[in-house]
Amino acid sequence: MAKKKSFLLRIDPEVYDQLQRWADDEFRSVNGQIEFLLRNALKKSGRGNGKKKDESDQ
Repeated sequence: MAKKKSFLLRIDPEVYDQLQRWADDEFRSVNGQIEFLLRNALKKSGRGNGKKKDESDQ
């Protein structure tokens, strides 16, 4: 598994609570939910292919 980059994210507590509930509904962690949403946004905007870095090299 590729190492993940960690960084600090400052987020409004109400937004965090909403993300927590959404993540719980989909059986994900908040971190996993944020990554899922960001990947979808990148793909939708044409800035990402939806593949993990190591998968795109094949």
